[in-house]
Amino acid sequence: MIIVIVGPTGVGKTKLSIELAKIYNGEIINADSMQIYEGLNIGTAKVTKEEKQGIKHHLFDIKKVDETYTVFDYQKDAREKINEIKSKNKIPIFVGGTGYYLKSALYDYNFKEEEKEIIDCESLTNEELIERIESFEYGIVYDRNNRKRLLRLLSRLENGEIPQKEDFTCLYKDVLFIGLTTERDVLYQKINERFDKMLIPLIDEVKPYCLKNIKTKALMTGIGYKEFYAFFDNRKTLQEVVEECKKNSRNYAKRQYTWFENQMNIEWFSVNYENFKETIEKIVLYIDNQSII
Repeated sequence: MIIVIVGPTGVGKTKLSIELAKIYNGEIINADSMQIYEGLNIGTAKVTKEEKQGIKHHLFDIKKVDETYTVFDYQKDAREKINEIKSKNKIPIFVGGTGYYLKSALYDYNFKEEEKEIIDCESLTNEELIERIESFEYGIVYDRNNRKRLLRLLSRLENGEIPQKEDFTCLYKDVLFIGLTTERDVLYQKINERFDKMLIPLIDEVKPYCLKNIKTKALMTGIGYKEFYAFFDNRKTLQEVVEECKKNSRNYAKRQYTWFENQMNIEWFSVNYENFKETIEKIVLYIDNQSII
């Protein structure tokens, strides 16, 4: 069996993954594209040593922020971890909100072996943009004369997005997709409160990168990092940056809901934040009732 825990940022996926790993003798595989990077801990809400409770975690902190890591790399690494964990008669438990990573690992999508380097798309001509888009071989329909849309499309592809119109088959027959959800206003409140709580340590975390003007793919992708460059450049106030981060986090959560609802066959569970144990019990009952156990 493989357990996959999905849902928007801040909904409680990490806590659930630890509890299920203890119950089902599992090991956890990261499915968050930002938690791959060492040193990006606060802004990504990365699981702490104490929170792990001795549970083995995989694909966390495996790259430096200046290293390139693509969805192609993740596909290979994640599948290796599935085999490794299963060979020990343990259960792989994926946890994270990066849907493209999960789909690449669990479904029959084939990447070319020669993954492309991240480039400065702005420096390319329209013809070069088209050639690079076509190299992904997705068969996407797009406007070849709209440079702005070409740039946006190539940027999405370079960041590992798989076109949603593609219909892939899951490679594993024993996968359970479990989603955590809650009312939007509750989730947004939790996102806002969590950001306020982590603000001071987050500033300490991101400050060295901003002062040195280090702008790698990881730093310029992750919410809670890229926004602070404007603050340290004296282009925005701290309050403006905080509000931007919260807004971006809320919008990201909304996009995550939309993506998962349209891409995977997920059993959704409403989180009881007053009694999380009750939520766990419902999910355990659901898992135990599946014939694949």
